[in-house]
Amino acid sequence: MPRTVHVTRYVTPLREGGSMPAVVEADDDGLYVLKFRGAGQGSRALVAEWIVGELARRLGFEVPEIVFAELDPILARTEGDPEIQELIRASGGLNLALDYLPGAANFDPLAWTPDPALASRIVWFDAFTSNVDRSSRNPNMMLWHGRLHLIDHGAALYFHHGWDGDTTRAEAGFPLIRDHVLLPWASEIETADAELSARLSDADVAGIVAQVPDDWLRTPDAFGEPDAQRAAYVDYLCRRLRHRDAFVEEIRHVRG
Repeated sequence: MPRTVHVTRYVTPLREGGSMPAVVEADDDGLYVLKFRGAGQGSRALVAEWIVGELARRLGFEVPEIVFAELDPILARTEGDPEIQELIRASGGLNLALDYLPGAANFDPLAWTPDPALASRIVWFDAFTSNVDRSSRNPNMMLWHGRLHLIDHGAALYFHHGWDGDTTRAEAGFPLIRDHVLLPWASEIETADAELSARLSDADVAGIVAQVPDDWLRTPDAFGEPDAQRAAYVDYLCRRLRHRDAFVEEIRHVRG
């Protein structure tokens, strides 16, 4: 189970993020990047952060620790910015946060050349999870202690916004992979496919999805009760893994 922390102090906003996450302090004295359930993308972004972040960890990628974070709306009283006040008030309850990586640098391909094997694994993973947000404009990767860390997966699983539970789309490719920042270095896709698909079992997927909180799944556009939604996520991801030839072939195609 993930750890749960309680937010004790709002430190600073990270305005470069579309959903305006923030650095916060928690009751364990740690600093975290908090993703707000009351942000524009809603709690579905938190669902994607949890599922995709933990799938990445299971596959051996470097990912900051992900925790559940309880936020008391009373913290809005100490903030002078009305926009931040509104965001905190709208996000009372259980949110999600990632361990803050002090001194980490944003990935820049001009300053750090990615290894083809690692680039291939990341491109494969992002096609698998339908991550639309690993482009040159916003790589969502950070270098910390010489290792590349994957962050910010709230835009992955984009199909689940307004989802009716249909999992047939799992068998489709992923055309937006053409915009992936690491695509030019992803020359070992076949090796990545064989390696990563063998490391991820249906039980792994089910175990990660099982920990998605009910509160994040009770949205106005929900097609069913939380258990039914979790079952659909598991079915979708396992089905996509079985039919991965579609997105693997698309990666080959866009690479020419």
